Amino acid sequence: MPPRYGYQPVREFHVVVLGAGGVGKSCLTAQFVHNEWIESYDPTIEDSYRTQVSVDGRQVMLEILDTAGTEQFVAMRDLYMKTGQGFLLVFSITSRASLQELATLREEIIRIKDDENIPIVIVGNKADLVDQRAVDRAKAFAISQRWQAPYYEASARTRTNVDEVFIDLCRQMLRRDDIDLPHNHDDIYYQKAEDHSSSRRRHRRKNKEHRTRCVIL
Repeated sequence: MPPRYGYQPVREFHVVVLGAGGVGKSCLTAQFVHNEWIESYDPTIEDSYRTQVSVDGRQVMLEILDTAGTEQFVAMRDLYMKTGQGFLLVFSITSRASLQELATLREEIIRIKDDENIPIVIVGNKADLVDQRAVDRAKAFAISQRWQAPYYEASARTRTNVDEVFIDLCRQMLRRDDIDLPHNHDDIYYQKAEDHSSSRRRHRRKNKEHRTRCVIL
């Protein structure tokens, strides 16, 4: 029997990358989508990327919004947060202020979404600049534990943990989507296969449920 995910449509999620100006949000996103390093810094107003990835055998289409970190564009954040389904909160390990700003961003996300369990990944970027480190790794990790969000130290320059932060966020959004969906997408396939016997359909559904638990775990 073919794998269950072959029958699923591509899931589509909206990801928002937030953080202070100059922490490397655009560099992280460009590395993930295009596998390229942006050497010269050009302050972003807003940029959108679309890419398809495979997450644990499931196809996911991501609409990634790379937002501005400068103060004059703060008013636009409410709209970003309303449409976002998952958030990368990015700071630079070379800047204590950029880490402090994440607390305000997270509070705004929770207020706008009215949900304390929204998918979030915290990213300490510029991990290659060890000699310029200003944020202790243990402090950042303690904050992530308090917020119950995974924490990664990444480097857009060396591509360290770039894929991992987006894939982790995808897994969170997939788990949330699975809970919210009234029926599993496989049910569509089984409903169409009405020429099969009822006992065969029940047998497949039992196998499907077993595989679902294994994959999610």
